[in-house]
Amino acid sequence: MGEKKRTIPFIYKFIASIFVFIGVFICAIVFGAADTTIRDIWLAVTTDSGREAVSIIRDIRLPREIAATFVGAALAVSGAIMQGMTRNPLADPGLLGLTAGANAALAITIAFIPSANFFGIMVACFIGSAVGAVMVFGISAMKKGGFSSFRIILAGAAVSAFLSAIAEGVGIYFKVSKDVSMWTAGGMSGTSWGQLQLIVPFIMIGILMALFFSRQLTILSLNEEVAVGLGQHTNRIKAILFIVIIILAGAAVALVGNLAFVGLIIPHIVRSIVGTDYRLIIPMSAVIGAAFMLLADTIGRTINAPYETSVIAIVAMIGLPFFLFIVRKGGKAFS
Repeated sequence: MGEKKRTIPFIYKFIASIFVFIGVFICAIVFGAADTTIRDIWLAVTTDSGREAVSIIRDIRLPREIAATFVGAALAVSGAIMQGMTRNPLADPGLLGLTAGANAALAITIAFIPSANFFGIMVACFIGSAVGAVMVFGISAMKKGGFSSFRIILAGAAVSAFLSAIAEGVGIYFKVSKDVSMWTAGGMSGTSWGQLQLIVPFIMIGILMALFFSRQLTILSLNEEVAVGLGQHTNRIKAILFIVIIILAGAAVALVGNLAFVGLIIPHIVRSIVGTDYRLIIPMSAVIGAAFMLLADTIGRTINAPYETSVIAIVAMIGLPFFLFIVRKGGKAFS
């Protein structure tokens, strides 16, 4: 069985993943509280029909599912980069302080600059992500012996709890909890075309940069001494990849709020399909991550229609057992 898996060329696996993504995307557009059909999707894309179903697809579902697509891709790719860069199987933007930092920055911005537009909030989320990550890596590097997987996870948990408490405290004290929770609930509802125009280019740039540096990331993920021996400027590569992670995680939080586990789950699944070469892991993670987020959002919208179940709850229900399974196996379960 293992031999057969290795003989399937990557291009076939990637094309299969694209078909899976397209199928899930169509299901996400069709299914929901309001009944729509494949024909309605076609009309929404090709004509200016005034039908109610067409308007629902064009103004509500399409921007929402495009947001889910790019957020899933961004979180999966940023998680893959973090796992490769730190050689830590439990690394994830949500577990290492990035999303909590973005949340804290979001709350502070809403409280102190209530007139801030979406671009201002997005910049704040980028800054917050950077602060959260710097705190985690700074704390974990304080003790002699450098980084260790265990120390990074402990620092990530502590910093995430601290920054989440700041976000909650600011929200309660300045009476903006409702506004903050609308962002941090982890949902795509209310996403507009204008927000997508701002955020999608950042995510695309981040993913393209990740693809460009995927070869260096592969070498870095195996052994840092080997990378230096091959003439790789490891500090420069790490700095660039760190910026890519901040762009991707910050953009995702600015669009949908705090989503953990996506960046943890998807890279492990992808490595079981394509191996350990990040030139293959990055593009596959983007596609599988997008499909996963579309599926989670569709379940959230339909499981108790017409009411919505938060997508963060759906992802957590899947992610927590997966997280515990990886801890039990020492990160080797899907390698």
